[in-house]
Amino acid sequence: QVQLVESGGGLVQAGDSLRLSCAASGRTFSSYAMGWFRRAPGKEREFVAAISRSGGSTYYTDSVKGRFTISRDNAKYTVYLQMNSLKPEDTAVYYCAAGAVVTTYGPAYNSWGQGTQVTVSS
Repeated sequence: QVQLVESGGGLVQAGDSLRLSCAASGRTFSSYAMGWFRRAPGKEREFVAAISRSGGSTYYTDSVKGRFTISRDNAKYTVYLQMNSLKPEDTAVYYCAAGAVVTTYGPAYNSWGQGTQVTVSS
């Protein structure tokens, strides 16, 4: 398994940007597809973005398309989520996850970080 640690969350105003990072350790990072998920207060966890092992394919939920960008640096064992034009509805705990295949389906990922809080004020 791979161990994951997220960072970069914080309190920002609507329209601001944040970049989340997820540092991995353990097994070879490039053998994992990576995903970002979020859980807002009182809501179910939802898929945000995913990236294939090589970084050649990316996927986004509709609500973040055009605003968020997922990327990875396999040499640094890190995946990023650049979040621009943030909205109050983006407020949530953001989790990164690692799995064997790139998918929007959360249970398919078998390693999860502890999460980082993102709060967007209006």
